[in-house]
Amino acid sequence: MSAKAATISLEGDGLRFIARAGSGHSIVLDNGAGDTGMRPAELIPVALAGCTAMDVISILRKKRQLVTRYDVQATGIQQDDPPHAFTQIDVAHVVEGPRIDDEAVRRAIELSATKYCSVGGTLATGVTEIHHAYLVRDDDGERTAEVIVTGPEEPILEAMPAA
Repeated sequence: MSAKAATISLEGDGLRFIARAGSGHSIVLDNGAGDTGMRPAELIPVALAGCTAMDVISILRKKRQLVTRYDVQATGIQQDDPPHAFTQIDVAHVVEGPRIDDEAVRRAIELSATKYCSVGGTLATGVTEIHHAYLVRDDDGERTAEVIVTGPEEPILEAMPAA
């Protein structure tokens, strides 16, 4: 198993955050009022599109397909009520080049969707548990506690008292 890490740091008085991945790269997140970066929910279709795009282009190159342009469009449909969960994400692969083999494209997309794309696999299987905890630092020292665990295998647990 491998772990991927991210740190999100508040910047300023609004809702602007700098997200830093374990790889050292960063992006800006913001809400509509600040509008200086992507909204957090936008990252879900972005991550899916990026993951499958890397798989598909790698497979097409191995199949010796000469791709001169490749775009992936991902559109997510969110529920109207909180937590505004995604109920569907449509992914369209636009492949251009001389003599592109449709079967090679179809198979590359299928392999990405069913075997290689970790983002798609995570979203499609729904097996991820999410553990929320906190660490508070103030004049009295440090306190930490787990708050809640959510996920498909267990019902949402009641908030746990602070330790």
